[in-house]
Amino acid sequence: MNNPLQKNLVIFASGAGSNAQNIINYYRENHRIKIALIVCNNPKAGVIDIAAKEKIPVLMITKNEFLQTGYLQNIQEYHPDLIILAGFLWKIPEVLIASFPQKIINIHPALLPAHGGKGMYGDTVHNAVISAKEKQSGITIHYVDEKYDNGKIIYQQHCDVTEEDTVETLSKKIHKLEHEFYPKAIDRLLSEKNPQFFS
Repeated sequence: MNNPLQKNLVIFASGAGSNAQNIINYYRENHRIKIALIVCNNPKAGVIDIAAKEKIPVLMITKNEFLQTGYLQNIQEYHPDLIILAGFLWKIPEVLIASFPQKIINIHPALLPAHGGKGMYGDTVHNAVISAKEKQSGITIHYVDEKYDNGKIIYQQHCDVTEEDTVETLSKKIHKLEHEFYPKAIDRLLSEKNPQFFS
């Protein structure tokens, strides 16, 4: 039976699942927030092991079915209040965007609109930032729409990029920001407060 006081989160992930694990840990003692489902497109992803350990159901998806149906009925069964992309590499089909307006969010490892778009994820982004000799990078948390990395920005957090930074050191800086601020953004979106502003 669905608890009306409980908020359900659905996490989409394709890889190791460090952001997924961080979100799970953040809400572990909060009984009003439930990680209801993890959706994964990669049978070898580490996030599947995390889900098993945390006793969270997993929906494994294939690309053709995802593009055609978005697995909408399967996802609706979990009554998501928010769908969180945490290192999920496929474009979200329009059927899901239309069914969950302003309820699907993503985190990008750079300051959009710079260094976004198709194929821009992970080390590719950090390499692009360093190659462009940017003085700052950071994270962008944004709503998901029909285009890659295009939806309305919810929140950004910056970090300095030094001449000594490598892809590896910049990646560590970005991961630290992701783990600190993604759960806080989720909190704001689930509350009545304006998610545009962080105290």
